[in-house]
Amino acid sequence: MAKNKKKFKTEVQELLNLVIHSLYSNTDIFIRELVSNGSDAIDKLRFESLTKPDLIDKDTSLKIKIIPDKESNTLTISDNGIGMTREEIEANLGTIAHSGTRAFLDQLKESATESPDFIGQFGVGFYASFMVADNVEVISRKAGQASAVKWESTGDGSYSVDDAEKESCGTDVILSLKDDKKDYLEEWTIKKIIKLYSDFVEYPVVMDISREETPTDKDGKEIKDTEKVTVIEEETLNSMKAIWMRPKKDVKDDEYNEFYKHISHDYTDPLTKIHYLAEGAIEFRALLYLPSKAPYDQFTRDERKGVHLYVKRIFIMDDCKELMPEYLRFVKGVVESNDLPLNVSREILQEDVLLKKIQKSLVTKVLSTLKDLKDKKLEDYLKFYKEFGPVFKEGMHFDFANKEKLQELIMFESSKTNSGELVPLKEYLNRMQSEQKEIYYISGENRDAIEHSPHLEVFKKNDVEVLFLTDPIDEWVTQSLTEYDGKKLKAIDRGDIDLDFVKDKEKSEKTAKSDDKKYKDLVGHIKSKLDELVKDVKVSARLTDSVSCLVNDEFGTSAHMEKILKAMNQDAPPTKRILEINPKHPVIKVILTMFKNDKKNKKLNDYIELLYDQALITEGAPIKNPLKFNKLISELMVFEGKKLTENKA
Repeated sequence: MAKNKKKFKTEVQELLNLVIHSLYSNTDIFIRELVSNGSDAIDKLRFESLTKPDLIDKDTSLKIKIIPDKESNTLTISDNGIGMTREEIEANLGTIAHSGTRAFLDQLKESATESPDFIGQFGVGFYASFMVADNVEVISRKAGQASAVKWESTGDGSYSVDDAEKESCGTDVILSLKDDKKDYLEEWTIKKIIKLYSDFVEYPVVMDISREETPTDKDGKEIKDTEKVTVIEEETLNSMKAIWMRPKKDVKDDEYNEFYKHISHDYTDPLTKIHYLAEGAIEFRALLYLPSKAPYDQFTRDERKGVHLYVKRIFIMDDCKELMPEYLRFVKGVVESNDLPLNVSREILQEDVLLKKIQKSLVTKVLSTLKDLKDKKLEDYLKFYKEFGPVFKEGMHFDFANKEKLQELIMFESSKTNSGELVPLKEYLNRMQSEQKEIYYISGENRDAIEHSPHLEVFKKNDVEVLFLTDPIDEWVTQSLTEYDGKKLKAIDRGDIDLDFVKDKEKSEKTAKSDDKKYKDLVGHIKSKLDELVKDVKVSARLTDSVSCLVNDEFGTSAHMEKILKAMNQDAPPTKRILEINPKHPVIKVILTMFKNDKKNKKLNDYIELLYDQALITEGAPIKNPLKFNKLISELMVFEGKKLTENKA
């Protein structure tokens, strides 16, 4: 049949322009697309051969071959798959309406035979070739037929179809590369791209590799003083070892660890793995890992290598955020599904209900694995939590659907644990006093700072456990974690505290009323002197040893959170807090005496300032006038020294 020249269908020309100029962000993927098409073609041949065994010679090795030719400036991707007839090649490459895979599957709809899954549509990914090539030839011979056909185009809006010669079935795609794309003829470039995108393709992706070798004798020993000779050997570029496709019992621990290091670029072994096949309404395979060590830049890096997405062993992306929520961003691994609809570039997944179902299944599996670790291998879970707890706890704020599961997995230090030891909320609940109505917590920069907080005093005295929240994210988490098992979480440095747990409660309440009455006028005087600095002044029920402390409103921003916001250069408007004074403290009794004797005593106002500054220092906040503070302390020391001297005299 004579050579036939035709124009592309309008929609194809539009797609071609889109592909060449804007669809793909990385030109490397043209090799991925052509290898993927070759893999599909071999799949089709194997499927056809189930009913027509003669289509595949028993000595034939099914493969995809890459042939770089620097002399002719061409790159050929060749497969020995099903091949195409003249009609098929025009239908596949001349219009979008019929694609190789889609048309093939449509032909099988009336058949009861189960059809294989194919990810590609030949006439779509194929057009990526024009990003790197001035001219593209496709020579194809259909399996079971003697004649071949050649399709050729420069991407200018037209193509030609002609008869051709080809020894065996399959398809050769021959690209005449643009002058600035000659890197794709380099051995290392091709190897790198195949390793990244097509390493786990089921069929060998091969290339002839030239090596300079010294001749050897019949025993295999090198012959000295001889010139090296060029040896050309066909080398397989892909591993084809998609271990997630193998049964768990057939994969050794060393293989799991090696694969983890390959995809994560981590040098340590993972903490644990999750390998499973999801069947039913949705089908996919997953091999996920929980790392043993957090990366040093887990809070700062913009790019990460998370869960890799494969479709029919073809690499799609190395951080599919749609598969794993942000708070599980430390999870590494691979997910493969043949059911996901991809857009024409395969670089961005279409929004799809199936994708959300896969994510839901993955999250459920990860959380159940963490629960098993916590219940059965607590030491391993604690290793995980100390590395990734600050990230993992973000889920309390974002993943409402799994809130109850997450509540069982989060842990904190407490006033009844040693430094570094963690307690889950359930264990805290089991240790609560019978009169206790709330779960108490306090936040701070570190355990040492919290342990010396005056807010803890009444809790220590009454042996009531308080959780220590030392991660910067913890206060944010408590906005979502407001209660657990019917018990509300209560910050002990905010609002009033229900002291039902206090021993001799009736006596304490009676004393508190007496103190309120006794110090009422002094409290009013202190408030008037500190009006610009504090919201209110109260007699404290939470202090037993310290002279004073600052308390926030029930829903106010804590001092610790203000520090965090300032450290992040975010606006943190100063919040007026409540100054609480300890009526049992000797200093307060002295101030009360001074107030009764002379309300205008200058020293009285100085002592009131000292009360406020002491409260600031106790919580680690800066004081407004350190010089004046030091002067007043010095004067007090001198005053006490004189009294001591006079008494001795």
